[in-house]
Amino acid sequence: MIDVNKFESMQIGLASPDKIRSWSYGEVKKPETINYRTLKPEKDGLFDERIFGPTKDWECACGKYKRIRYKGIVCDRCGVEVTRAKVRRERMGHIELAAPVTHIWYFKGIPSRMGLVLDMSPRSLEEIIYFASYVVTEAGDTPLEKKQLLSEREYRELKLEYGNEFQAAMGAEAVKTLLDDVDLAKEAESLKHDLKEASGQKRTRAVRRLDIIEAFFQSGNKPSWMVMDVIPVIPPDLRPMVQLEGGRFATSDLNDLYRRVINRNNRLKRLLDLNAPGIIVQNEKRMLQEAVDALIDNGRRGRPVAGPGNRPLKSLSHMLKGKQGRFRQNLLGKRVDYSGRSVIDVGPFLKMNQMGLPRQMALELFKPFIMKELVSRELASNIKNAKRKIDRRDDDVMDVLEDVIKEHPVLLNRAPTLHRLGIQAFEPVLVSGKAMRLHPLVTEAYNADFDGDQMAIHVPLSDEAQAEARLLMLAAGHILAPKDGKPIVAPSQDMVIGNYYLTTEEAGREGEGMIFKDLNEAQIAYQNKYVHWHTRIGVQTSSFPAAKPFTPEQRDKILVTTVGKLIFNNILPGDFHYLNEPTEAALTLGVDDKYFIEPGTDLKEFLKDQPVVPPFKKGFLSDVIAEVYKQYKVTETSLLLDRMKDLGYEESTISGLTVGAADVTELPEKADIVEDAHKQVAVVTKQFRRGLITDDERYERVISIWNGAKDQIQQKLIESFETTNPIFMMSDSGARGNISNFTQLAGMRGLMASPSGRIMELPIIANFREGLSVLEMFISTHGARKGMTDTALKTADSGYLTRRLVDVAQDVIIREVDCGTDRGLDVYAFMEGNEVIESLYDRILGRYAMKTIKNPETGEVIIRSNQMIDEDKAKAIVEAGIEKVTIRSAFTCNTKHGVCEHCYGRNMATGDEVEVGEAVGTVAAQSIGEPGTQLTMRNFHTGGVSGGNDITQGLPRVQEIFESRNPKGRAEITEVTGTVESIEENPAERTKEITIQGETDTRTYTLPLAARVRVAEGDHIHRGDALNDGSIDPKQLIQVRDVLSTEIYILREIQKVYRMQGVEVADKHVEVMARQMLRKVRVMDPGDTDMLPGNLIDINDFRDAVAQTVITGGIPATARPVLLGITKASLETNSFLSAASFQETTRVLTDAAIRGKNDPLVGLKENVIIGKIIPAGTGMQQYRDIQSKTVGTPVATAEGVYSIADIEEQMKAEQETK
Repeated sequence: MIDVNKFESMQIGLASPDKIRSWSYGEVKKPETINYRTLKPEKDGLFDERIFGPTKDWECACGKYKRIRYKGIVCDRCGVEVTRAKVRRERMGHIELAAPVTHIWYFKGIPSRMGLVLDMSPRSLEEIIYFASYVVTEAGDTPLEKKQLLSEREYRELKLEYGNEFQAAMGAEAVKTLLDDVDLAKEAESLKHDLKEASGQKRTRAVRRLDIIEAFFQSGNKPSWMVMDVIPVIPPDLRPMVQLEGGRFATSDLNDLYRRVINRNNRLKRLLDLNAPGIIVQNEKRMLQEAVDALIDNGRRGRPVAGPGNRPLKSLSHMLKGKQGRFRQNLLGKRVDYSGRSVIDVGPFLKMNQMGLPRQMALELFKPFIMKELVSRELASNIKNAKRKIDRRDDDVMDVLEDVIKEHPVLLNRAPTLHRLGIQAFEPVLVSGKAMRLHPLVTEAYNADFDGDQMAIHVPLSDEAQAEARLLMLAAGHILAPKDGKPIVAPSQDMVIGNYYLTTEEAGREGEGMIFKDLNEAQIAYQNKYVHWHTRIGVQTSSFPAAKPFTPEQRDKILVTTVGKLIFNNILPGDFHYLNEPTEAALTLGVDDKYFIEPGTDLKEFLKDQPVVPPFKKGFLSDVIAEVYKQYKVTETSLLLDRMKDLGYEESTISGLTVGAADVTELPEKADIVEDAHKQVAVVTKQFRRGLITDDERYERVISIWNGAKDQIQQKLIESFETTNPIFMMSDSGARGNISNFTQLAGMRGLMASPSGRIMELPIIANFREGLSVLEMFISTHGARKGMTDTALKTADSGYLTRRLVDVAQDVIIREVDCGTDRGLDVYAFMEGNEVIESLYDRILGRYAMKTIKNPETGEVIIRSNQMIDEDKAKAIVEAGIEKVTIRSAFTCNTKHGVCEHCYGRNMATGDEVEVGEAVGTVAAQSIGEPGTQLTMRNFHTGGVSGGNDITQGLPRVQEIFESRNPKGRAEITEVTGTVESIEENPAERTKEITIQGETDTRTYTLPLAARVRVAEGDHIHRGDALNDGSIDPKQLIQVRDVLSTEIYILREIQKVYRMQGVEVADKHVEVMARQMLRKVRVMDPGDTDMLPGNLIDINDFRDAVAQTVITGGIPATARPVLLGITKASLETNSFLSAASFQETTRVLTDAAIRGKNDPLVGLKENVIIGKIIPAGTGMQQYRDIQSKTVGTPVATAEGVYSIADIEEQMKAEQETK
């Protein structure tokens, strides 16, 4: 067996007939499968044991040799070799065809590869192959031309006229003769000559032909191998036949397809032996050709061959294609043992890195470990006995189980796995029942809830796998989300409301103004009902531990706070700032001096004019976690999270919050507001009837009147709220719901959208407390139904987008520390009008500075070049008033097949510098794809006047950009830099004409009359600027400007979509994706290289080729950058394995085989397919070669791995010798 981790690359090619015979262990001559009486395979049939190997381990067919001791002997009676039965999965057979047959992939694909080599149309080829026309193979001295088609009648007439002076034939034999006659070298020469003169259609055809001919020439494949004399028969266990109950057999479709080929082949042999008439033989050959076509790719030509029940049979091609094909079903995703699945339930008693594992599951999952332990403790005499004990559930089995699962992490996964936090490691804790228990804080990362969700569990077996699970995947370490670096484990729901209630302040609660010595005293007062959590009290600052960062002046004073806040602060790390108000300053600078009073001051008097400090909401709790993580890293943060969870649950229970209908307050002003709106609508309708405004304007105004009314009601509701109202507390704290839910409960529901997406003018005036009328109820069903369908469609769309993104970027890995580039990216805040889409702070945080940045006023150096910009530095840069910063970026990185550490910057998930080996491409794809489900599906139809064009937003816009489709509502861009001379309207043509005076020439652009122009006369504009509102087509932009401008445009547009929906995604993820779309160039002039004009080539390969040519003194090639959509970019990758497993499997493999492509196995996908360790993370070469250097450890075994047991034994031995 070849060790899969040893080989460097993998090549694919066409198989010659001799090659196919060399694979084979024998010829399949009969169409029989098995004997239905004895159930033994038939001799010479499709399951013959002599060809494919024995059906039972170490046993020949007749039973003369049984047992392993006869290994390798070929039985003299039945001719079967004595060996393992699993050879039936790898041994192939073959069928010798009585007449050659063309391979449908090469004849039928687009473009037809055979047609290109022979310079014939696929139509003519089809006529020859399927015996409709003759083709001249040798013209001799006749006026005929080689490759000329002749009908049956013409052929007969010419034969009478010229006799044997010319040769003509039909069928695959004729094609084979023609292919054998092709002189590749000569053909290539003449085509290169033609290329110099040809243009247009002719040139394109010549380039395509030259491409294929060069491919054959260089790969050493012969064109005649596209016609087959021998057909390989795949191993029988890959096309099995199984007996069903009731004595019937179920068989793979391939057996039927092979059977048809063999039957027709045998019939053809017989007809040839009998010297049957030509027309009968021809018909049989045509049927053989069709049978082989169906075997290779059923349905590609004509009607598919159907089996019982008119179901088309699955051919060899179907075995590879699609989600159920070999690539995606068995190679990229496999079922694994040591796994289980169960419903999940909440486990509030768990620690951050634990999960509750039901005993029943644990027994099954850890069975081999338990058996080994039972035997080694001598609780069972042998393995069989141990197994029995486990099945009986003996007491000592349970004791052993407890010990076995200690320190043995398990992986939990919830489908769909949208990002890497969909699989995390936990330490199992045994629980009763059948449901697995999940820590409440990790639900957000999994997007899980406890309404019947199921999760899968996996047990890592090897020591290395366990070590990786523990060090890299433990849930306690996944605190920040990779997409934006914000905490993903923030408390939610009960935990939020508990901490919110705890930190609320109320003026005038019992015991207000009391002053306590320390927390304990305050708690005793609370237990004795002297004070409430919400009571504002004073506490001696000196009573806090010395580590708490108070200033010396503050230490002598009294801190004004509440009992609840004292309790809350008690869970924070000892030397963390005391939090008294939910502000950023409180987190970073500590308590404001205004909360301290001198001893002896009357606290009651002081509190009279003090405003109430707002409680801690969900967002602030998240900020606290982020700050703690920044200062203390993983361990302390996970401990804090557990304390915050426990406190939240406890206090929300004690608070006794409830919700009833009485909590939904009524709004007295509502009737007046609604009446007012009705009056305004009547006025507008009157204006329309009089013809003063158009119907569109009337519609717009009515919509805005009702929206205004709803906003007014909402505003009034907010003002009339009691802060103690439980519903208000729920929405204000961020535990559940928001203000618009409340408006629908207590205010009015407002306008609804019709099924078409257009907003209906008829508002729903009622709210849910009053109840809707029948009509209102039916109007509102449209929206609800659309919401449900949208969600379902969006999930599928978003998942497919993630798949394409992963595919295009999977080989982007951090490959070095610094690529040494001298180019950078200028970043500034992204603005849309006056609105900031993404601030400068967000854009530079966690990136490396390209140049030294100084404060423009003081000249003081803020950060030197090639240093990472952290939070403090970023703040300093923004505060210094700097608006543009040059940073290192993936756009300008020089690393091949990846990015370097400095161009990427910080790893969002850890907050530290990214490490070599991090699979940043996959992380980027997941970070962009995972929030995809939160984006809207809809294009907003604002309709009529106000909107101008409909703007594409949400998921469709993201897809439009990444697939580089022509955008809806495209903006015209200028191709020259210059001044706008004139903007003229032409009402007759319904157009506007904009004239731009450039430096060398004048351009005029025609826009539709309705377009909103973005430029004014006299404006100075640069090439690539948009002239009207809308989306620029990046494909146009790259032609007018450069690659970097296009990349920046893509980044900006993607950020616009995500940020408008309130989703934050770090720039670097979009940068990685945009860079992948621009990694190809199109060759314009090949110079002295062997590239072909018009071909797409990887930019790195292009640079290498040019450098090589320059060294040898030749003329370098020229090329221009091309923007490819992500699907196209994935299929254009250098790895045929990755492309074939993505889409268009047959096309990719056909092409790769002709070119004899070599897959360098650089990406992750191709390594997963062949089962090699992936070249990322701990699988990178530099980590694999590490040898242990510690003194006294045993020398590593051949695999460079030793178990913990080995090391322990060594240490024990050392101790004894001492």
